[in-house]
Amino acid sequence: MKRFDSIRPYTDSEVQGVLQELSINKDVINAFISSSKYKIFLNLPFAHSVISKILQNKIKTIHTVKDYQSIFEDLVANMIKNKTAGFECNGFSNIEENKAYLYISNHRDIAIDPALLNYMLHQNNYKTTNIAVGNNLMNEAWASDLMRLNKSFIIDRTGKSKREIYQGLTLASEYIEDSLLDKQEPIWIAQKQGRAKDGIDETDPALLKMIHLNNRKTSNIDGFFNSLSFVPVAVSYEFDPNDIYKANEIFALQMQNEYIKSDREDLNSIANGISGYKGLVTLTIGEPINFTENSYEACAQLITQTILSLYKLQPSNFAACEILNISHTLSHDFSDNKIKFAKEYLVNRTKDLEPGIRELLLKQYSNPVLQKEKL
Repeated sequence: MKRFDSIRPYTDSEVQGVLQELSINKDVINAFISSSKYKIFLNLPFAHSVISKILQNKIKTIHTVKDYQSIFEDLVANMIKNKTAGFECNGFSNIEENKAYLYISNHRDIAIDPALLNYMLHQNNYKTTNIAVGNNLMNEAWASDLMRLNKSFIIDRTGKSKREIYQGLTLASEYIEDSLLDKQEPIWIAQKQGRAKDGIDETDPALLKMIHLNNRKTSNIDGFFNSLSFVPVAVSYEFDPNDIYKANEIFALQMQNEYIKSDREDLNSIANGISGYKGLVTLTIGEPINFTENSYEACAQLITQTILSLYKLQPSNFAACEILNISHTLSHDFSDNKIKFAKEYLVNRTKDLEPGIRELLLKQYSNPVLQKEKL
């Protein structure tokens, strides 16, 4: 087995074989039926056989990663057209066309955050990224296969012992360095493990420590990070299709209840994020970061501040502040009608929630205003 075979994205030569296996996988077939126009087949005799034949017919022309990604390009284009009120992307003048960057982003949606960046990179003839995903999304082998077909690589944070965890993180660190410096392949990674379920975007120093892990004994933090060319990315959505689920999770934890995810909760969040209405969406690419301090905490703070400076506030952020009677000093140029629409949307969205969950959902939208104000 080659060094990165257990975590790397699949190659062109592996695409057809993986797709053939997926086309006869019962879990894949069930997921396909339950989330598509083929729901009517679910309880019919020979349904699995019929859907398997349909899937096999669909994959006949998919022989490369690019072929596979073209499906997602169409999916993202349709999502922007039908599930947003407008999409704006800024900052291409900050990056070079053929350079491999480590794009470090705030994280609100499991799949859409990196998909929007890769879509715009592709549209502008830049290299698309390999996407860092946690192994928490890989509980089912078929889900892992689908993501690795789409240029995702795995960061394994689990293990039976501290030694196994350390080995998994070191392997990810090696892979990141190999991709960026040796193969000149850009990478997308979130600024911390998991999404910002409370709307507060912060960079975890532990993530930076993991990136540096393979070189911690031979290179300074700031020098090594500068060699990787960190580029900050900020993505903002006017509305989050998963906001209720996030609020429910935070509320359960605040009530000191253990929150146990269902087997397919992350996969359901991915589907909901793609199909749900997002309102206005803005993606901003910043200039490469120049690190000057040999400290994970200082580097994390610099990344956080840079991403926050790039973050575009939406009408929903100001509307939530009004609903919660939160005072702030920030101004905006949104029309009264846009703020009114956002307020009505949020009020309607939260009307059936119990007060504690309602407040947590609204804070997801108001917290970015307070974070920007601190800058």
